[in-house]
Amino acid sequence: MAPPPSASLPLTERVLALVKTLQFAWFSGHLVLLLCIFRYSFSYIAMNYYSRWAQFTYRTAFFSAALTYGIVVYKTWRARQKIGSKYPGGAVGILSDENVQYLAMALVWLFSPQYPLAMLPYGIYSVFHVATYTRNNVIPTVQPTKAPAGASPGAKSQSANPIAEAIGSFVKQYYDTSMSIVAALEMALWFRLFLSAILFQRRSWILITIYTAFLRTRFAQSSHVQAGFYAFESRVDSMVGAQSSPPAVRSAWDTVKNVARQFHAATDLSKYMNGSAVPKKTS
Repeated sequence: MAPPPSASLPLTERVLALVKTLQFAWFSGHLVLLLCIFRYSFSYIAMNYYSRWAQFTYRTAFFSAALTYGIVVYKTWRARQKIGSKYPGGAVGILSDENVQYLAMALVWLFSPQYPLAMLPYGIYSVFHVATYTRNNVIPTVQPTKAPAGASPGAKSQSANPIAEAIGSFVKQYYDTSMSIVAALEMALWFRLFLSAILFQRRSWILITIYTAFLRTRFAQSSHVQAGFYAFESRVDSMVGAQSSPPAVRSAWDTVKNVARQFHAATDLSKYMNGSAVPKKTS
């Protein structure tokens, strides 16, 4: 993340320098996404999902999500172009990029029937992106901290901004828990799509195919998603393993697990990347 403008500049120039950056557009996209989710929630609570405001805020939320992740993908591409580096694994390597995956899914949701649950993982990510950018860029731009008199150039101020400190504590305390919530929401969304597919709702089979591929890559890369699936498997195992459970239920659950393991093995991306494993992330 780029540093804030120099504290020696006047406030107006600092703000102008900040808003002219591509990174500020990224921040604005996340902020607009959160505002859209907030506004859409009123329509959802009132069960007025297809009002003009509801449709506008829903589509704008995913447009903003596509914008923010598109900016990150573009900046990554530019950085690789400057040093003449390419994605390892070619097209598969590009698709294994987490930001490319979320960009693709944002575009899918943008042009698909409404699934409000799909907004929530993006919203949680945006909370932390907005918080981090506010702490590292907005606050130092509006209220820069100056080093004590006589201090060497580049020395940090002894007194940190209390708002920035509070934001930093919030991010540090709740990030891991929030990522586990994101994983649970992404899993719940798959079951929501599966229900739609069973009922043959519009475009549901296309969506669940695309989303299954997305969730498979998330499982390969995210320890939180893996933990979520393992916790789900353990919980169902304990329920099905009870003596009161009919044998047919146990057999069906074993079949589901076997099919899932076969699907996992057949879709291992590392097989198609010259033996190089897909990078694993903690988000």
